[in-house]
Amino acid sequence: MKLVEEFKQFAVKGNMMDMAIGIIIGGAFGKIVASLVNDVIMPPLGLLLGGIDFTDMKATLKPASVNELGEAIPAVTLNYGTFIQTAVDFLIIALVVFMLIKAMNSLKKKEEAAPAAPPAPTKDQQLLTEIRDLLKK
Repeated sequence: MKLVEEFKQFAVKGNMMDMAIGIIIGGAFGKIVASLVNDVIMPPLGLLLGGIDFTDMKATLKPASVNELGEAIPAVTLNYGTFIQTAVDFLIIALVVFMLIKAMNSLKKKEEAAPAAPPAPTKDQQLLTEIRDLLKK
């Protein structure tokens, strides 16, 4: 019963909501990057490499055939072109995350490097300052 209460407190605090929002945004970002790679980056790259469509790049391990019952057996292929596109997706996402973290770290350093205002004197310190000033007079 205590575990359920702890989970409710965790979920209500916002940590779970923050994590859920991050996962949703991350999924959407992944789709954007996949479209960027598949629709913007890879076609010109394939054109530069002689009109290659990376999704068509594959090695056939076993060709398609028909069994004795007349049923088609699909070919067994190693789709390395799709792997190349996925690797480019990963590199772009990793680069963006790296740049984001680098920007956040530089903002933190600027925040930490900014000189902090000295704390206001306490009432005792103010009183001692007044006494000192009176004694000087």
